[in-house]
Amino acid sequence: MRAGVEVHVLTRGGADMPAEQTCGGVVVHRVREDEMPRDLDAFVAWVEGMNSHMHAAGRQLAKRLDFEVIHGHDWLVAGAAAALASRLRRPYLTTIHATEHGRHQGWVDKHPQSYIHRIETWMAGRADGVITCSHYMRGHVADVFAIDERRVTVIPNGIDRDDLRPVGDLAALRGRFAQPDERLVLLVGRLVYEKGFQLALDALPQVIRRSGRVRFLVAGSGTHEQELRKQARRLGLSGHGTFMGWIGDDVLHSLYRIADLCVVPSIYEPFGLVALEAMASNCPCIVADTGGLREVVPNADVGLRFSSRDPRALASMMCRVLDDDALRERLVAEASVHVEGFDWDDVARRTARVYAQLGGGSEEAKVTAGPRPA
Repeated sequence: MRAGVEVHVLTRGGADMPAEQTCGGVVVHRVREDEMPRDLDAFVAWVEGMNSHMHAAGRQLAKRLDFEVIHGHDWLVAGAAAALASRLRRPYLTTIHATEHGRHQGWVDKHPQSYIHRIETWMAGRADGVITCSHYMRGHVADVFAIDERRVTVIPNGIDRDDLRPVGDLAALRGRFAQPDERLVLLVGRLVYEKGFQLALDALPQVIRRSGRVRFLVAGSGTHEQELRKQARRLGLSGHGTFMGWIGDDVLHSLYRIADLCVVPSIYEPFGLVALEAMASNCPCIVADTGGLREVVPNADVGLRFSSRDPRALASMMCRVLDDDALRERLVAEASVHVEGFDWDDVARRTARVYAQLGGGSEEAKVTAGPRPA
């Protein structure tokens, strides 16, 4: 709203959530949906049903609101967003946060990956405009979906340091996981293959042998979790760290504050929000030299990059950071300034300009945005 755009968000919600709610100047409209199924075939059917319900809800909203741009996020709501834009004869804008092709290293020939890839290809071609969160993703989207790069606008994700405030007694929290003379390494995110946590686990035995008393935390859950736990046992790491499972944002923000190092070893990474949050929380960061991470960590002043998929290179770099107090302090100081460039107000202004260009008018527009389901 501060950028001169009236935003209505159409999303899904449970029975315990209000059907309509204003949050920070944004009006949120929730479509009642059943719990998301875990079975992949059932999930595809669930997504199709959700799009049908969202399209119907959007048509009802349009009876009392004159939308100028329809903005959908990723393939999950592409059907509803495109259909609504066509019905209202309004521009359809999509933000592509990641692709199925990238998540699966190009292996999209089998269901449901092939189904999702087809929708994403159609979505990228159908949309009147595309937003990606990094220049890497701009090139990736243009190549994978064979569209003109000039149709793609790069707008990075933002960050608000006020949202990263830790809670509780940080000293007591750290004491649960590490002794005062131990270094604590943090791995956080969805535990899926493309996030590369298996590479970090491969590197840790070398780090422990060379740097001594080092412990690790794995915060998150996902389809690769059990394999990672088995890998840790095979490598003899069970006594050196903790798998925390899923954690809330409040705990996560505190973990950034107590860790001596955050490692982001992704194989495929469109942006790298974990690295940005770590740097904003004064936690030194090492990231894989790949994808959008190159833009979040552009040089060795703010963070270090290791050769992607190379656990030996990662181990060497981890030892370098953990053993050098002066280096960690320098990285924290430089990163603190660097993250100021990822400001949500700037993100909003740049997005408003895209709305204005598509709508053919001023930046004072009325938009409905269909985000990815929670």
